[in-house]
Amino acid sequence: MRQSETGLYQAQGFGRASGLGVAPALVIVDFVVGFTDPAHFGGGNIRDAIARTVPLLAFARAEGWPVVHTRVVYADDGADAGGFTRKVPSLLTLTETSPLSQIVPELAPRPGELVLRKRNASAFFGTELAGWLAMRRVDTVAVAGCTTSGCVRATVVDSLQHNFRTVCLTNCVGDRALGPHEANLFDMGQKYADLMTGAALMTAWRERRDA
Repeated sequence: MRQSETGLYQAQGFGRASGLGVAPALVIVDFVVGFTDPAHFGGGNIRDAIARTVPLLAFARAEGWPVVHTRVVYADDGADAGGFTRKVPSLLTLTETSPLSQIVPELAPRPGELVLRKRNASAFFGTELAGWLAMRRVDTVAVAGCTTSGCVRATVVDSLQHNFRTVCLTNCVGDRALGPHEANLFDMGQKYADLMTGAALMTAWRERRDA
């Protein structure tokens, strides 16, 4: 992004911070086995993003934040296939019992954490996520996961559209290619989310908690 272009965004009032609220949740999008393997859906910096999410998840648990994990899951016979699978037919391999659709072991859900099955990009679309968060009086959604340009972006946009303060965790999200990753982080930061690393979020929350 050229300096003249970033200056244009600033001049037009984009890129303001939403800030943290008082009740955050962590939403981890599609960190499943199939997205760790370039032979299936992986590549790029996804493995690194998973590794950086491990300490963040431990922190969220210690702080008592609501935690959500998502998986893309289709019926074995493809009966619930839709527009997403017309565009990307290989997604139909992500069935309930497929090894590819299982959450990576290092981020395995614990009791009390919500595991959402979804068939579209956004974790909010056609799921109970918004209601589940509202019931827990969440006001801030921190998003990790993959891919940055796909399901992470869709989740971030829908989070904002549900009026949550939204944080996209820049080093805890990954994509199979770095160009889309970087471009979408920039765009999300201008319009839809605050951009923070996992470490910065933990530091900011400690300061708020201890104030």
